Amino acid sequence: MIKNFKWLLLVSLAFVACSKSDDTTVVPNSSNGLPLTAGSANFSNYVSLGNSLTSGYSDGALFIEGQKGSYPAILAEQFAQVGGGAFTIPFMNDNVGGLLLAGTPIQSPRLYFNGTGPATVAGSPSTDVINHLTGPFNNMGVPGAKSFHLIAPGYGNVAGVATGQANPYYVRFASSATSTVLGDAMAQNPTFFSLWIGNNDVLAYATSGGTGTNQTGNMNPATYGSNDITDPNVFASVYNTLVTQLTSNGAKGVVANIPYVTSVPFFTTVPTNPIPGLPASSAAQLNQLFGAINQITTGLGQPNRFVTIVADDNNPATVEHNPLLIYDKSLPNLSAYITGALTPVLGSATAGYLGSIYGQARHASNATASRDYVLLTSQTVIGTTQSGAPSPFNTIGVSYPMGDSTVLTASETAQVITATDAFNATIQSLATSKGLAFVDANTFLSQVANGGITANAFTMTSTYVTGNAFSLDGVHPSPRGYALIANKFMEAINATYGSNLKAVDLGNYRILFPASL
Repeated sequence: MIKNFKWLLLVSLAFVACSKSDDTTVVPNSSNGLPLTAGSANFSNYVSLGNSLTSGYSDGALFIEGQKGSYPAILAEQFAQVGGGAFTIPFMNDNVGGLLLAGTPIQSPRLYFNGTGPATVAGSPSTDVINHLTGPFNNMGVPGAKSFHLIAPGYGNVAGVATGQANPYYVRFASSATSTVLGDAMAQNPTFFSLWIGNNDVLAYATSGGTGTNQTGNMNPATYGSNDITDPNVFASVYNTLVTQLTSNGAKGVVANIPYVTSVPFFTTVPTNPIPGLPASSAAQLNQLFGAINQITTGLGQPNRFVTIVADDNNPATVEHNPLLIYDKSLPNLSAYITGALTPVLGSATAGYLGSIYGQARHASNATASRDYVLLTSQTVIGTTQSGAPSPFNTIGVSYPMGDSTVLTASETAQVITATDAFNATIQSLATSKGLAFVDANTFLSQVANGGITANAFTMTSTYVTGNAFSLDGVHPSPRGYALIANKFMEAINATYGSNLKAVDLGNYRILFPASL
């Protein structure tokens, strides 16, 4: 009754990366002819703390060229012109990316653009977690780290990797099995620091489609799951500890707040209405069913959950699209009502099945105040057949609801935004009280997502693949995106400490990494 669809990548990717603008030479921002100065800052021993954004993670992996192009590495190059010292990085073994644990792969290689979409590079990871590096290292960015992980003893203990109690990236360069990221940073007696942490305190919840728990009210992070939202008071306490210790020896620094997850292409690439018009008979069948459920919600005084399905009129000039059918756990469960209403017509078995799958189902919304966000990784399941489900109620996203892990619903998004706002209030307050340079990453990445930012004759947007700013994983910046971030950090540093660091030329940085490096 309802045809299965073969789904293409939901954005046009025929032309990408190698554009004419890549060859444009642009004169970098200058110091207006004045001698370069550090102002009141001392960059002689710069240490950066954070998560994957600090490490240079890109295209779904950490690898050498990505690490070289991290925003702290770019900053260190500019700091070197005004007295900055050496900047050491815990390099991976290769440009393939991925990780091994005693020879067993635990993280996949990086992605590249193969002309039609993202693909995994050839080769196998050669970086094994058990091969320990000798530090110290100036780039203390740890992919996957949440705020409280930076002060957690044992986060670098290899024995805890298999159970998720330790971080494999930090294991490689931790000074000991009981050390903390903050402790290892402080042991270097930094004269200047950067701190960009907190993204993962909400991001993991969002990228999992809200499958974690909002831990607001729970002050014990040891009880949190990997996809949970951190309690704002826990975050505030941890962040205060981080900033207080980092400034305790007189060091100056720069901190950045947390961007809304809705600014990155992982959440904005796949539309909420990608379903083309259905065959007339299929549309009619679904409209009859969805109309009956809407009558139930009306009778219960609840909003309708479904819109009218549009049939295919076979006219390419007037292509209609239907919204995705999704599961929303925040809805009252109407399974019993649906089963009861449909049993006299369809029998108890069929009515019971429909009640079970549509009890908390609805059509996705693109309304500004109630926007749902379909995850980038979900595009591979839209239109496929749900195993074990009877036809015609088995086409995912059409007649069978998308799973909880595939969509960040409006109610889940609201929880992420609320937590982000609370975290950002803490960050800005402490930056002000400690006299630190402050980067409003939330504002400028929102600008990237809403029209773009133009610099060095390049417009940086959040459009997947072609927007210049983001890598193929849809979350982490591209090489050019990291250069833009470094420039924003330098703007804040110059404004706060009276330095006149030179912005880097975005034209000197790739849009995307090629298959071979």
